[in-house]
Amino acid sequence: MGKIVAKFGGSSLSDAGQFRKVRDILLQDPRRAYVVPSAPGKRFSKDDKVTDLLYATCRKRRDGGDWEATFACIEERYRDIAADLGLTFDLEAELARIREDVKTGAGEDYCASRGEYLNGLLLSNFVGFAFLDPKDFIFFTAEGAFDSERTNSTLSAILDREPNAIVPGFYGSLPDGTIHTFSRGGSDITGAIVARAASADLYENWTDVSGFLMADPRLVEGAKSIKNITYRELRELSYMGATVLHEDSVFPVHRAGIPTNIRNTNEPDHDGTMITHNAEEEKNPFVITGIAGRMGFSVISVEKAMMNSERGFGRRVLQAIEEAGLSFEHLPTGIDTLCVVLETSQLTPVREQVVSRIMELTSPDTLTIHDDMGLIATVGRGMVHNPGTAARLFSALSHEHVNVRMIDQGSSELSILVGVDCSDFETAIRAIYHEFVK
Repeated sequence: MGKIVAKFGGSSLSDAGQFRKVRDILLQDPRRAYVVPSAPGKRFSKDDKVTDLLYATCRKRRDGGDWEATFACIEERYRDIAADLGLTFDLEAELARIREDVKTGAGEDYCASRGEYLNGLLLSNFVGFAFLDPKDFIFFTAEGAFDSERTNSTLSAILDREPNAIVPGFYGSLPDGTIHTFSRGGSDITGAIVARAASADLYENWTDVSGFLMADPRLVEGAKSIKNITYRELRELSYMGATVLHEDSVFPVHRAGIPTNIRNTNEPDHDGTMITHNAEEEKNPFVITGIAGRMGFSVISVEKAMMNSERGFGRRVLQAIEEAGLSFEHLPTGIDTLCVVLETSQLTPVREQVVSRIMELTSPDTLTIHDDMGLIATVGRGMVHNPGTAARLFSALSHEHVNVRMIDQGSSELSILVGVDCSDFETAIRAIYHEFVK
């Protein structure tokens, strides 16, 4: 019988009622062998996430504030869950130990990780699965980089001995044993790590939405859901702002060839979105798979006659970017023009330095910077087999009087990227969506 690794987000474990939903989901399929919980999320719109409270506790203790009052709110959340579920393990001892660790100067990563740690203990006691502490098998280097291969070999051996287990998300340990966390949302990464180590048949990521939508529902009312998507398409959409999954979480399962299913804890009968290598085999009812975008970009446009004949020109432009400590987003070019797209927030502090250095290294005819640009990616494996897709996209934008400031399309034809003024950003997304989704 194959194994499934199920990761549950903070909204899925925000209170005792949500814990019961999770238990029911686990009981529905005995293949759900390993579970990765997040810390309790919001129970209602103005509620606090436990992780935010833990960060605040650490910050207040460091700055001399009333950290104990904030920590008391955290204790109350866990006590309420444990009491409602009738749990029997010694929660008070765990809370007292963490309180003492905070009092004596525990670091921010340790404090933040205790949300997942405590939720893991609660869930372990509630469903009867073994509890495994990630500090013992999810490893980081001394520099804080994730040690993928050491983690995979160690965790694989442990899971071989445990038929069912709870593995808290978000954290592991440095070589000296100090707790270290992934970036926020890192429980998704832990889930994918466990799926790879378990050689799972499927990785389920349970949240509060029924999979991916084709566009941001805040911008496109009634946006349709995506049934099947490839990892390559997901990478394009995640990079451009689709945030159902942590951007880095797809790599362990992608590498291992394990499909990922995005599911809704509050609507468990919905199929959600399946992410695979071979979604190409699944019929896509639309030419495009999805649309995503981000604002806040600047474009440095460098023009020089006969640029294409000048060896090393592009390298020197990028040298100036590198020397300023920046990484570029995109690099659209023409015969006599090279454009570098950067995040405005990163460029602003070193703007004059970058301009001066490019001028010094390349002696361009002109150099201009355009700010307030949004980037929109239209992604879809179906575009390869449908001539005229680009024409339809640009016609839709023209019809809405959207001025396209930049176009970038890779040879794979998986994605068409356009740059528009931020003032046209929402209009452009709606125009593209309604052109392709009738």
